[in-house]
Amino acid sequence: MSLFKEIQLPSGKSYKQPLGLFIDNEFIKASGNESIDSYNPATGEVIASVMAADAGADVDKAVAAARKAFPGWRDTPATEKRDLLLKLAALVEENVEILAEVESLDTGKPVAQNAKYDILELVEVLKYYAGWVDKSTGQSFVPNAKKLTYTLHQPLGVVGCIIPFNYPLAMMSWKWTAIATGNTAVFKSAEQTPLSILYFANLVKEAGFPPGVFNAISGTGALVGNALASHLGVDKIAFTGSTAVGQVVQKTAAVNLKPLTLECGGKSPIVIFDDAEFDQAVKWTAWGIFNNMGQICSGTSRCLVQDSIYDKFLTALQQHVRETYVVGSPDDSRVLVGPQVSKKQQERVQSYIKSAVDEGCRVVLGGEGLPDVIASSSTHKNGYYVKPTILGDVTPQHRVFNEEVFGPVITVTKFSTYAEALKLANQTEYGLGSSVFTQNIVRAHKFAAEIEAGMCWINSSNDVDINSPFGGVKMSGYGRELGEYGLANFTNVKSVQLNLGNKL
Repeated sequence: MSLFKEIQLPSGKSYKQPLGLFIDNEFIKASGNESIDSYNPATGEVIASVMAADAGADVDKAVAAARKAFPGWRDTPATEKRDLLLKLAALVEENVEILAEVESLDTGKPVAQNAKYDILELVEVLKYYAGWVDKSTGQSFVPNAKKLTYTLHQPLGVVGCIIPFNYPLAMMSWKWTAIATGNTAVFKSAEQTPLSILYFANLVKEAGFPPGVFNAISGTGALVGNALASHLGVDKIAFTGSTAVGQVVQKTAAVNLKPLTLECGGKSPIVIFDDAEFDQAVKWTAWGIFNNMGQICSGTSRCLVQDSIYDKFLTALQQHVRETYVVGSPDDSRVLVGPQVSKKQQERVQSYIKSAVDEGCRVVLGGEGLPDVIASSSTHKNGYYVKPTILGDVTPQHRVFNEEVFGPVITVTKFSTYAEALKLANQTEYGLGSSVFTQNIVRAHKFAAEIEAGMCWINSSNDVDINSPFGGVKMSGYGRELGEYGLANFTNVKSVQLNLGNKL
């Protein structure tokens, strides 16, 4: 199997796609003969087959490269690390168009509306953490004239970074905090989306990062992800994915008590009070779940609407989604909703819609089957599309109210009072995001304080800012990424106490 393949993009451009493992700044062949097929979600056709890492020899090789590189990278002056991150950000910015197309081809994201935005976020995250590299300092304290205490923030060592399929490069960039804080890393891509991170690896080498600082391997979570989590040479795992897999990672990582950052599933509420700015509430509600084809861990998929505006809101939401969230080919600039990432994901989402219908939920928009524009297309009828779906009159007794669908499906539930809204919002095992729409500032802050979630958006939804921490509570995981808080997850704090003359 060759290490590279020439691939034609929908725009007509072609590029050389790496297929091997990226270890020690080189693309190498895997030890075995296993491979992973990457499918174009828009058509169902195979794009390329990448080499799957062996869970033994290849994971060992990647970890060994990172381990060997760690002392040199740890001791590299902060200003040099900063400049390398800025150089990489500049290279990504120069390659935005090609990276966006590769990301779209592999994930089904609309190029103009989603994929390009994700690549620009990658640029900004790299710049943001470049700015922190030489500013992460400890604390000092002088308890008396004869004693000085201070703290050191020291990198952990080798970090295993397990990336999800919904934002392959954007979620990868969040875990570059590990490298910015002086660690070295082994990144494992999602088995559904292995292409873009391998192309990105070329830019890491071009930027001048030392061999072994960044390594990228492909493979299944059950084999390669598990091997990273259990590896005694890995000092931390940073994981983004489902709650079920996060639970497995936590158990497996206990082998050497690795610290973990777990960003898992969500069933986030968006609460609309009758004093909300109505049109904005409608638009943000749609954005919070139909963006990125609903494949958003923090997507506000449970909409709770006050009874006095319930029917009006449902009608307006249906009209806005029908008119705005155009379904179609990812290379069409008008399209906001592309396919699900895989056939399995499409079937999963469709099964939830069927379950909701069988249980008596009202289909306000969408429902089962392919979108009409896709069903009639000779090119895309085998793509993994799902209709943007609004389910009305949903109650906590319905399966779709409680379980994460991870697709373009929103449930709408009626409430009367603040107390009822809060109870419904907190009636979930998850606790990632939340949103509230009201012009009452006291009620807004009260809700933000009382909602059981790691994040709360007031009068917006999924309005993520890289300056602010991202993460959840309960079964949505723990630890934070982004912002200054994100730095702490990738360092140890060492306390140093200096005796300046105290005698026993």
